[in-house]
Amino acid sequence: MSNQCFFMERGSLGDPAVGTVLTLEGPEAHHAVNVKRVRSGEMIDLVDGTGVRASVEVLDTDKATLRATVASVEHEAVLPVRITLVQALAKGDRDLQAVESAVELGIDAVRPWQSERAIVRWNEAKAAKALGKWEATVLSALKQSRRTFLPEVLPMVSTPALAKSMADAADAGRPVLVLVLHERGANSVADVVGAWAAEHAVALASGENPRAEVHLVVGPEGGISDNEIDQFLAAGANVALLGRHVLRASTAGPAALVLVRHLLGQL
Repeated sequence: MSNQCFFMERGSLGDPAVGTVLTLEGPEAHHAVNVKRVRSGEMIDLVDGTGVRASVEVLDTDKATLRATVASVEHEAVLPVRITLVQALAKGDRDLQAVESAVELGIDAVRPWQSERAIVRWNEAKAAKALGKWEATVLSALKQSRRTFLPEVLPMVSTPALAKSMADAADAGRPVLVLVLHERGANSVADVVGAWAAEHAVALASGENPRAEVHLVVGPEGGISDNEIDQFLAAGANVALLGRHVLRASTAGPAALVLVRHLLGQL
């Protein structure tokens, strides 16, 4: 069974030597000690979102502090393709369900999208609080899945801004694939990703920096409008079929992510 995982301040771990004593403080320490009931002698993992995992043995605890000795350190390699989920806002927290599952399944970044048919609307006053909820969901899912890299939560984007970002990505000078998951697609996700990976095999194998990118665009309950599809196609996106069935907003992105990661050899 894997160790429980707790998050330190981003980038704070560095490269700790075995035997170093680390201190976990604040709300995360309170959660470890008072909710998870971590006690002296237990092994836990500490991560800081940058690919570093320190497996530590707990020395002692109090109500808001945990001290532990580093037993081993792991540095996880960055995968050659960065995958972003562009998730339309959806009612009933289905967008957050998609984000949670995507983080657990290995997404690198998530972006909320205010699509034309979305029932949920983020006005200026609500956006900051709502984005904070996305960030909290991402962090919770990171700890649940014992990940070492913290996925980035990007600012909300409108349809015109999303189309512009697609066009900009096409001119970025690196391999970028934008997949809009929709029944108007003539080809499957597998076919499109396979062809793209074959075309850029050398760049993907070399792990060039900046990294290659795949963007998965998922619509709301009412679907992506024809106007939006046309804008995305004009911006260089690929409209692709995920399968014969229409999936919910909460499941389409995670399902596509697993398939894409498998096709790219990132599972």
